[in-house]
Amino acid sequence: METFFDNQVQELIEKTDIIFKTYLKAKRNDAQAKVTIPKSFTKEFFSLVDQVSLSLMEDKDNFYGYFLMQMSREIRFDISSPTAVNFKGAKYVLHFNPIIFLNLNLKQMESTIKHEILHIVSLHLIRAKEFQADYSTLAINMAMNVVVNTYLDHLPPYAVTLEWVNLKYSLKLLPFKPFEYYLEGIQTALDLLEADEDAADERDTDDSDDTDDSKDKTGTANGGTPDRDQDETIETEYHPEKAHDLWEDSSDIDEKTLQKFTEKFISHAQKGSIPNYLESMISSLKNSRGELPWNLYLKKLMGTVESHKKKTITRRNRRQPDRLDLRGQLRSHKANIVVALDISGSISDQEFHQAIKEVLDIVKNYNHELTIVECDSEIRRVYNVKSAKDINDRINIRGGTRFTPVFEYANHHKVNLLVYFTDGKGEDKLLTIPKGYKTLWVISGRGDKLSLKEAYGAVKKLKNIVANDDSLNINDVKRDGFSMNDQEGMHV
Repeated sequence: METFFDNQVQELIEKTDIIFKTYLKAKRNDAQAKVTIPKSFTKEFFSLVDQVSLSLMEDKDNFYGYFLMQMSREIRFDISSPTAVNFKGAKYVLHFNPIIFLNLNLKQMESTIKHEILHIVSLHLIRAKEFQADYSTLAINMAMNVVVNTYLDHLPPYAVTLEWVNLKYSLKLLPFKPFEYYLEGIQTALDLLEADEDAADERDTDDSDDTDDSKDKTGTANGGTPDRDQDETIETEYHPEKAHDLWEDSSDIDEKTLQKFTEKFISHAQKGSIPNYLESMISSLKNSRGELPWNLYLKKLMGTVESHKKKTITRRNRRQPDRLDLRGQLRSHKANIVVALDISGSISDQEFHQAIKEVLDIVKNYNHELTIVECDSEIRRVYNVKSAKDINDRINIRGGTRFTPVFEYANHHKVNLLVYFTDGKGEDKLLTIPKGYKTLWVISGRGDKLSLKEAYGAVKKLKNIVANDDSLNINDVKRDGFSMNDQEGMHV
């Protein structure tokens, strides 16, 4: 039995079809023709959205309804998802593509709105920028969608979920992990696919030119995929790679200001009890200070450390593979990473073990050698580690703290990166100046700030360790009852 809502949706679908056909007709006469949206259609469409909003307000998750009330709304036919969000003129703006949105039922419409709000609360609009240089847009988009969709029901059939990603890319990613965890896994899978395709392309070049001719005749290169000449003014279906393109169209605003605006939106939306996962997200956002945490900063540093390459005859030049006289390149440089641990009692064993595991996880994809230097007023022990099981118990000698001995060690051992865990209470001036390597100071949870007047590197704070139970799987927990301490910690 059809409801009034269903009938309203159907009428809007028919009117959307008229808008679409009118645009295509106009474009045949004028290549610059634009989509014309009648005011009556806009009014009727947002009347429908109001009903979705009212449904959200009546839901136990009414946070989303109150958040939506503060957002501006616009209709755009050029977005490749039912909804999209950006920040314009001191407000978050929710955009709707009627062609895709109207094909959802009421619950799916609610979910796609919740999806955009979760991106905002997770600060994905800010965090995604940190990875654009090193990761593909597709991997970033899918990783963020996996995170937010884990907390939503009634998703559209094409939604990017953890199950879908694991199945499509033959992965075994675990549920309730941070965005960065999914990003690494998905990017690795995409890189492997690309490598397979490159190998296939090389084999194809040895075949006759008939295959290329067939592609030219069809205008497609992948079994019917539309080419770039297709009209992009109107999008008719979901494209995960383009789903967040609109974020680039946000107002030029610094990250701290955007975070303050976000906190204000959240504050006005908290009218009652909220699910635990949302409460944890919001708490994490408010506790962040708008700066990159030490572990993500280390990731950025690693991207600059391991950059040397050597010539090889076993690989063709990637830019000119037909030039057999040009040699390819292989990464050859082994990054020499020193992790200094202040053993003067300022950092707990649990803090350090957790931190060093994160260091190992970050550097595992790089050709590296990792050395731990235990020190207080002098260097007490130096040893290499390849995995967490190589980490020794700390020796029980604890004096005052001096930073200079570690820098003297680093200067004489061709170090590429020095990560120094300490409470920050040592000299106010280094007697040895760092030479030729980057330094990252990580101040323990008990510490306050670095005593040095000049740090010669970035200074970050170590997050307090929270005991987590990693034995959960997606079938064991109710979303409302799961703490997100291990999930979307705000990495800004």
